[in-house]
Amino acid sequence: MRLSLSLILAVGTLLATTSADAQTYDPRFPVCMHVYTPGGFGGGGGDYFDCSFTSLPQCHATASGRAASCDLNPYYAFANEAPPPPPRRRHKRVY
Repeated sequence: MRLSLSLILAVGTLLATTSADAQTYDPRFPVCMHVYTPGGFGGGGGDYFDCSFTSLPQCHATASGRAASCDLNPYYAFANEAPPPPPRRRHKRVY
C-alpha cells in the first residue's frame, strides 16, 4: 500500500512540473518591439520581443519594413525616473 501511494505521488509530481519560460520583457526599457517570424512549412517560427528601445519613434524606425509592432513595456521599472514632488501642505487660517 505504501509503495503504490508513493508511486502515485511521485508520478503526480513529475507530471505536475513544467518548464519555466524566460521573461520576455526587459524592465529597464520603456518600449518593446514585437517581431513576428513566419513558421514556414515545417514550423520553427516564433515571435520574440526586443525590449531595448527608449522611445516609440526609435522603435518605429527600427521596425520599419519588418513584420513587427511597437508597444509600451508593461513591466518597465519606473525607478530610473525621479519621484513626483510631495503635495504642498495648506495651512488653515484661524480667525
